[in-house]
Amino acid sequence: MQLGFIENVMFSLRTLYNTYGYAQYTMSKFEEYDLYARNKDFLISDSVITFTDTNGKLMALKPDVTLSIVKNSKDEPNTVQKVFYNENVYRVSKGSHSFKEIMQVGLECLGAIDDYCICEVLTLAAESLQHISPACILDVSHIGLLSDLIDRMGVPSEKKAELFKCIGEKNTHELQNICREVGVDDVAIGTLKQVVTTVGKPSNVLPKLSVLLSDLPSWGDFEHIIRALENDAISEKLRIDFSVVDDIHYYNGIVFKGFINGLPAAVLSGGQYDKLMQKMKRQSGAVGFAVYMDMLERLDNTASEYDVDVVLLYDETTDLAILRGKVSELIQGGFRVLAQREKTETIRYKQLMKLRGNEVEILENNA
Repeated sequence: MQLGFIENVMFSLRTLYNTYGYAQYTMSKFEEYDLYARNKDFLISDSVITFTDTNGKLMALKPDVTLSIVKNSKDEPNTVQKVFYNENVYRVSKGSHSFKEIMQVGLECLGAIDDYCICEVLTLAAESLQHISPACILDVSHIGLLSDLIDRMGVPSEKKAELFKCIGEKNTHELQNICREVGVDDVAIGTLKQVVTTVGKPSNVLPKLSVLLSDLPSWGDFEHIIRALENDAISEKLRIDFSVVDDIHYYNGIVFKGFINGLPAAVLSGGQYDKLMQKMKRQSGAVGFAVYMDMLERLDNTASEYDVDVVLLYDETTDLAILRGKVSELIQGGFRVLAQREKTETIRYKQLMKLRGNEVEILENNA
């Protein structure tokens, strides 16, 4: 994967978020280690690089941005703060399985979170995936609904985390064993298994899920949000999948993961994390997501075959104004252009062009 592709994705995502009124948030490279030690379950990896500061405090190179934003933002429950970030984090990469400095892009919406905020974040998550590749899908679930259903079944609280693990793995056999172990009847077990295995486009699965879940307190909110997106341009990228779960101690509502064809794991993850806000003594709600840029290094993108789209050759007789105009014209047409006097063997290009007077001649076409 060429660095140019990843940089282009980051630029397009920053532009997208800014268009929706999100302001860029910048922060220090490190925080007190205690922040991450108290919230290890919220992190992708519990491996954190630490060092001792000059005052004796144990510090950490930040492995996550969301925790820093929550810690350093104002707690204003009656307003909505919308921020995006483009920050380096330091953690074990899924690709290399070793510590790495990773660029992470994402956004957070904090404060008086309502259904519009959640719809907007889901929309931006789906659009973010499409900026990476049109072959993408956003799987959406709801922690609150699953938790309500499990509570109704009478599952003891000490077994909930174990049951959620089975749901995330779609391990219906072990799920059934746990439920029977705590005395859940077969009808309720069958309902939970149906919910976990009913996956598909909202228009196809909402009617089926409504029969199973409509009497639960969280169903109305979930259905309202999903229905609001049915006629949106992103609707074709949405898929309901209740096996998408995250830590029940942090997340309380909508949760989602984004996938790109050709990559084995999610490149985007997010959700509503009011419980994390409460744990950090905040009255506000919050919803957001992160795009894991290190995953994109594994994406087989055709753009990586070439350094530029066009090498435009000129010579000492070329009119400077005409040259600048032709370069600008090609760039506006969506091409990456390198203008130079001589052909360079180390540059990989789709097309080699030569500017002769006012005209451009194509010398080679490798596309």
